[in-house]
Amino acid sequence: MRYYFSTTIAFFLLLPLLFLAPNTQASNIENLAKSLAKIRGEVETLQAQLDIEKEKHSSRMAALNSQLADLSVEERRQKLSIEKLQQSIEKLGVVTKQAEQSGENIKPMLLKALTEYKYHIETGFPFKVDDRVKAINDLESNLVNQQIDANKAVNQAWSLIEDEFRLSKENGLYQQTISLNGEKVLVDIAKLGTVFLFFQTKDNQSGMAKKSPSGGWKFEIASDTADRERIRNLFDSLKKQIRQGYFELPNPLKP
Repeated sequence: MRYYFSTTIAFFLLLPLLFLAPNTQASNIENLAKSLAKIRGEVETLQAQLDIEKEKHSSRMAALNSQLADLSVEERRQKLSIEKLQQSIEKLGVVTKQAEQSGENIKPMLLKALTEYKYHIETGFPFKVDDRVKAINDLESNLVNQQIDANKAVNQAWSLIEDEFRLSKENGLYQQTISLNGEKVLVDIAKLGTVFLFFQTKDNQSGMAKKSPSGGWKFEIASDTADRERIRNLFDSLKKQIRQGYFELPNPLKP
């Protein structure tokens, strides 16, 4: 009797397990299917994001290649400008030797060289143009009015032209008055050689000098938030005496 009772209990205990097992298995399969569907959706989303990033990267590389081409053109222009200055220095060297050897009047030749040099400044890189032109005008005036010896004037002209070479190699912060939206404004200037010129106004506006298709230069306020941030970072770095390294900057050569 005891044996029969134990067997009966065991049989009834097994019944719930027999009925539950198929339902549990189906539930697990359903949960697994849902998990796989969720993972598949996440993979598809990530793939779509990856494709978008690839397109962005391709566009960015194309833009950078275009900017590099622009910079190469500007670099060639600067080299040509420097070559012209070098020719001016060579002319002054010849004038100096002639003056030392023959004592001839070198004033006309020197005035012609100064006129060419002044044209270079007036049509070139817009950094402190008024100050640089004034130095030439003062030298011309002193020479014409015989307030300076011709040989000494040659040496001063030589020194002025050599300053142009230093400008092409130096990076730094300065102040100058620029024409902005038809008004004369005193601004802080970040000069990078004789290629890039960025500015900041007292009311925290920022921008750059851009070369127009006609060959002149004009100062424009940066409208893009990212460009303004890049200019701000450049000024901060130069103020901290950080003059070398990687800088991401707006491209003033872009139309």
